[in-house]
Amino acid sequence: MRQPRRSLGAGVGLLLVGGLLAACGSAPDDTGADPVVGTSSPAERRFTPGAAGAGDPYFPSYGNGGYDVDRYTVKVRYDPAKDRLTGTTTVHASATSDLSAFNLDLAGLTVRSVTVDGAAAKHARKGDELVVTPARGLIAGNGFVAEIAYEGEPEPLANEALGEGGFIHTSDGAIALGQPESASTWFPVNDHPSDKATYDFEITVPEGLTAVSNGVPGGKSSADGWTTWKWSERAPMASYLSFVMIGELRVTTGKHKGRPVYSAIDADVPEGAADESIEDTVEVADYLETVFGPYPFEAYGGVVVSDSRIRYALETQSRPVYSVSFFRQGVNTEVVAHELAHQWFGDSVSLNRWGDIWLNEGLATYAEWLWTEHRGGRSAEESFIDRYHGSSTQLWRTPPGRPGVENLFSNSVYQRGGMTVHALRVAVGDDAFFKILKTWAAEKRNGNGTTAEFVALAERVSGKKLDALFDAWLYGTERPAEPKPL
Repeated sequence: MRQPRRSLGAGVGLLLVGGLLAACGSAPDDTGADPVVGTSSPAERRFTPGAAGAGDPYFPSYGNGGYDVDRYTVKVRYDPAKDRLTGTTTVHASATSDLSAFNLDLAGLTVRSVTVDGAAAKHARKGDELVVTPARGLIAGNGFVAEIAYEGEPEPLANEALGEGGFIHTSDGAIALGQPESASTWFPVNDHPSDKATYDFEITVPEGLTAVSNGVPGGKSSADGWTTWKWSERAPMASYLSFVMIGELRVTTGKHKGRPVYSAIDADVPEGAADESIEDTVEVADYLETVFGPYPFEAYGGVVVSDSRIRYALETQSRPVYSVSFFRQGVNTEVVAHELAHQWFGDSVSLNRWGDIWLNEGLATYAEWLWTEHRGGRSAEESFIDRYHGSSTQLWRTPPGRPGVENLFSNSVYQRGGMTVHALRVAVGDDAFFKILKTWAAEKRNGNGTTAEFVALAERVSGKKLDALFDAWLYGTERPAEPKPL
């Protein structure tokens, strides 16, 4: 994610998004059965509820346990005049433990019915958790299909520390996006990046409006004054990277390297800098391929939103969303480079826990520096020196590798994260450094990664011991010495 604009001297401003923080607890066993070990008979199994959280130390209630989602099919109909959403979401998943019940994250909307494998299932709400109790227990290792029908007036998510996200009603439609959560405001989901899945979206809106989402466009069809837009993201995606934008939009389409290019800009945004910046998406992506390896997704594009509540840019998979504020002063391809770098680092290679956010933002910030140098501006070394000598004391007191929830989108995560990447480059040399980036992107493609895994890979590729370097740059509370070759 790119932060909203703020003064950072010669640097480019950056900002944040939001989600809700809630307490988590595991549901008690309601089977009344004693554990049975060493048997596969369904009658003798002990079925217990899945956990009401994925176990993330920063956001204990995010996501859920006991199952792994393979695919979501999300079909929603949204009426902006009434701010009314109706939907049916089909969840294709596999049980990872013997489940008597499981949870999905769903904020605010009213559930009308739930089926599991075609049979009616009981359902109950516990805050923003939907608790589903199927007619029979779900056996570990087996697949299942849950279908949830729901409706209501979707609402945004607000948090003082992190900002506003989720489903936001706009003057001509709506937009749903946000970090670290947002998906649960418009469809039931295992809302944590550790459980990535593929997505099919069918979004029905009043005729004359456009609905844009992730991935490859699947066409549209109209009937009775409504238009259904289809989108498909076939690469595994973390739930917070999903989005929808509905409204009167200025759309451009094309092809690049056999892949669709689909971009949309709010119609009330004056033609000019925003359009020119988004047009450079494929040029930026082609350059980043030389640094990071093959572009990881089946589509390109960008979306520009004018609503004043969206003051950030977010790396929504295959089609980043940008606040119009990034283009007020003219063409801005640095922010495009930042969000496109996330397609590799953050999207294709996703977090396993939110505490490792620097892996996303440090690498994306460094991509900005590389892009600026590629375009004839300051070198990455000069960008590093500017931050190293010009940053405030507070930045050095906040360790980007352990920022805490309150500093999840702080300047330390972005700027000190970028400096950590440059320190690694200086320490191991250019050949090893760029091999590290490409290897990380290739070996972790469509998966998740941790800081410990990144450090181990960097040591394997470079043949150097790097613990001291990463300890100083990621976890120290004093400014490290300037990096030197090891």
